[in-house]
Amino acid sequence: MTFTQDFTAVGDSLAWSAIVAIIPILYFFWALAIKKMKGYVAGVTTLLVSLALAVIAFKVPVGTALMSASQGAVYGLMPIGWIIVTSVFLYNITVKTGHFNIIRHSVLSITEDRRIQALLVAFSFGAFLEGAAGFGAPVAISAALLVGLGFNPLYAAGLCLIANTAPVAFGAIGVPITAMEGPTGISAIEISKMVGRQLPFLAVFIPFFLVFIMTGFKKAWEVMPAILVSGISFAVTQFLSSNFLGPELPDVLSALVSLVALAVFMKFWQPKTIYRFPSEQHVATDDVVSKENYSGAAIVKAWSPFIILTVFISLWGIPTIKSALTGHYEGTNFILKGVNAIGQALTFMPEVPLLHNQVINGTTGDPIAAVYKLELLGAAGTAILLATIVSKFIFNMPWREWGKTFLETINEIKYPLITICSVVAYAYVTNAAGMMTTLGLVLAKTGALFPFFSPVLGWIGVFITGSDTSSNVLFAKLQQVTAESVGMDPVLALAANSSGGVTGKMISPQSIAVAAAAVGLAGRESELLRFALKYSLVLLFFICIITFLQSNVLAWMIP
Repeated sequence: MTFTQDFTAVGDSLAWSAIVAIIPILYFFWALAIKKMKGYVAGVTTLLVSLALAVIAFKVPVGTALMSASQGAVYGLMPIGWIIVTSVFLYNITVKTGHFNIIRHSVLSITEDRRIQALLVAFSFGAFLEGAAGFGAPVAISAALLVGLGFNPLYAAGLCLIANTAPVAFGAIGVPITAMEGPTGISAIEISKMVGRQLPFLAVFIPFFLVFIMTGFKKAWEVMPAILVSGISFAVTQFLSSNFLGPELPDVLSALVSLVALAVFMKFWQPKTIYRFPSEQHVATDDVVSKENYSGAAIVKAWSPFIILTVFISLWGIPTIKSALTGHYEGTNFILKGVNAIGQALTFMPEVPLLHNQVINGTTGDPIAAVYKLELLGAAGTAILLATIVSKFIFNMPWREWGKTFLETINEIKYPLITICSVVAYAYVTNAAGMMTTLGLVLAKTGALFPFFSPVLGWIGVFITGSDTSSNVLFAKLQQVTAESVGMDPVLALAANSSGGVTGKMISPQSIAVAAAAVGLAGRESELLRFALKYSLVLLFFICIITFLQSNVLAWMIP
């Protein structure tokens, strides 16, 4: 039984349909921020609300709605949930074997100042992981590292969510940008150039914003030299690489340059006063940094899980290798052909019953394919799992202890996994019903003000789907067509969708669940949402202003 999306399903009115479509979003905010439900309860009930509205208001067949939810739940487990499990597992291995103490010491040896540590770990290292892997790995790993260094779990998670805005558009080797080329026919390099003329402004601001949130203006001003080194080095590299190299490497290069620049700078400059959290003001300096002197080899060994992780996820992100890992390699390289055979055996893409080609796109009239995408070898989480196996041998960890730690990790994050699966399922239900496109069509009615509201589409898309890539695929064509109708450059509209989307990443239910799981805050997702929401709106407004100015006053910035 086919279902054709109807964007005016409620009373034959786009306005009424949009009001109904936004109810699940408002409910989720209410459930977490006001009612303070546990994350998995808010996620499951939001899914139920969206299913009811899809069936009753948007006339989606019950079977179609339920199977779209199942497709989302499977995607929530693989690859998203798999990344979270393996990321937290890798961190737990370093803690269990005692090597995290050495990691902590090595960071503190650069600086004991908590402000600089946040810049090094949350901003630079997190951006590197975003560029290499994307999904939930950057927030999960960097937040866990900050907690290990002594940060309050809520602050650690919140700061990493905010820091993860600047690199998201170029995450996972530029996939969010390249994903827009197919639906629109606009070259990915042109979109990359435009995004690279928006996000560097945000990248310069984010380091200051992080420290300001932590300490206030006065304490942030004390480390302004370090903030400027971190932000400017990142922004300049992001601009140059996005405009001259393409969308694949801006995050990786920017993060490395920023990380090295700040670490070197700290060898020649230190703040006049060392900032620590109020709860640790009584701790003497000699107590904060262990008097034990670790050798360079010991430090490298302690960091080796994350070095290996970086190597693996970087390899997994290379297009040719990625195609082999997922069974789609068509070249002649003997090794890659062997990997491709294994990838094919471990890739399962069965059609979703009652859903595959049963939903007709209300805009194009084409049937929408629906499969359970299970790329077991090609998933980023598998790359992280391999890093845990190599780390087990480096640390001489018994298999029994390794397995026990893995089971403990799963038990630790079982509720966040439920949250993730339910909110991704909710996203798939709203997409199948056409509820997301309905909201997009309302914003497209803003006419001359569309350049200002264009980033809001991306923000909504990422909030719902948890992915800048998904948001870009969902709204790219709508952005392009609407921009052309109101006299806005389509390249700017596509860039705005991606740039606006990055500001929604920090409050996406998936991101909130991932961050909470990584720092042991399962069940306290509402606190994290309240922490991040206001900052998300501030940064979104910042992108809206930039886009509006670039469309009307600073048009020379458009490539």
